[in-house]
Amino acid sequence: MKRSKRLYEEALRLFPGGVNSPARALKPYSFFVESASGSRLRSTEGIELIDYCLGFGPLILGHQHPKVLEAIREQLERGWLYGVSCEEEIRFAKRILRHYSSMDMIRFVNSGAEATMNAIRLARGYTKREKIIKFDGNYHGSHDSVLVKAGSSAAELGVPASLGIMRDSVSSTIVVPYNDPESVEDAIKKNRGEVAAVIGEPVAVNMGLVPPKPGFLGSLREICDRNDVMFILDEVVTGCRLALGGAQEYFDIEADITTLGKIIGGGFPIGGYGARRELMEKVAPLGPIHNAGTFNAHPMAMAAGEATVRVLEETDALRQASQAAERLAELLKNLVERHGLEAGVNRFESMFQIFFTKVEVVDYVAVETSNKALYMKYLRQLMEKGVYMAPSQVETCFTSSEHSEEDLEQTEEALTETFKELFR
Repeated sequence: MKRSKRLYEEALRLFPGGVNSPARALKPYSFFVESASGSRLRSTEGIELIDYCLGFGPLILGHQHPKVLEAIREQLERGWLYGVSCEEEIRFAKRILRHYSSMDMIRFVNSGAEATMNAIRLARGYTKREKIIKFDGNYHGSHDSVLVKAGSSAAELGVPASLGIMRDSVSSTIVVPYNDPESVEDAIKKNRGEVAAVIGEPVAVNMGLVPPKPGFLGSLREICDRNDVMFILDEVVTGCRLALGGAQEYFDIEADITTLGKIIGGGFPIGGYGARRELMEKVAPLGPIHNAGTFNAHPMAMAAGEATVRVLEETDALRQASQAAERLAELLKNLVERHGLEAGVNRFESMFQIFFTKVEVVDYVAVETSNKALYMKYLRQLMEKGVYMAPSQVETCFTSSEHSEEDLEQTEEALTETFKELFR
């Protein structure tokens, strides 16, 4: 990819690391995309890659879905930023809320990070408590309260995961192991009357893919109820992917506060947080808990998002995407067994990931045992064969409704050959 290399060298002079998000950084250099359609990316060199990253999750309908494209074009003709309210945001809010019984109202923002930041602020403002509990390896954006890693023991106040974050910013954040409800109960007891909320990903997708153990989410709901603590479910990734009502519909569970993003923007920047009316009426301008944004409920995101959710309602796109992931995950498991490897494959509906470790991957400690260098070799080999998986061991692979039989067959051939080359 000679042109990508030249562009990368130019980008290095303009952007830190040559990228505008660390997740896009590949060694020895990042490739550049000229266009995308359906299930495929097209590089600046004209090379087609079957895309299993899909913008890190938003593109459940693939690139340039005709219904979404039509909605975008129609909105462009009407204007793309007003600075005042428009009917599209009302229509879209109604469409989302009909699938989430835990939400009476929603506030649209511009990213998943903004959604979680404001959800935490809402919980703290409503309860008048400061501490939150999060899970090691769960990612809720790059704001200071949650950019935290575990301390030296469970149920300990976390430490900043980045320079520039003051210890005071994370002094009220407690980090516990994922899939371990007892640690949550212990942390609440040790901080009795001080914990505003527990926040977690219902399916952890930012440390590879780590599904919840059976009963884990139900236990969290019970623990929060028993201790009068808010339960925030970060459905930025799982919302409208596991089901139209996200993980809450899938697992038959309700959050006190829900965060959304990714899919509900149809490929445009978006976030949202919602709850029952009693909580949301505390948000400005009705209440004293601040949120504002120039681009909140951006007309383009409203149009693309509503078109996406409408397609999900009217078709079996979610089932198609899940079947594609199931097929690829089963092949990966067979290849691991055939080659006698110490590796495991996690899959949950339309998401999957392989881990090169002998340890069952159920939490972040297990993820950290995976051979990340080997994963990158695996990724590069697949790219040479026209397949683009998640660009890091700690990211997740996604499938869409647009991955065709031809795509899956080509991917299966690429995976089979890659395993032969790496593990002969």
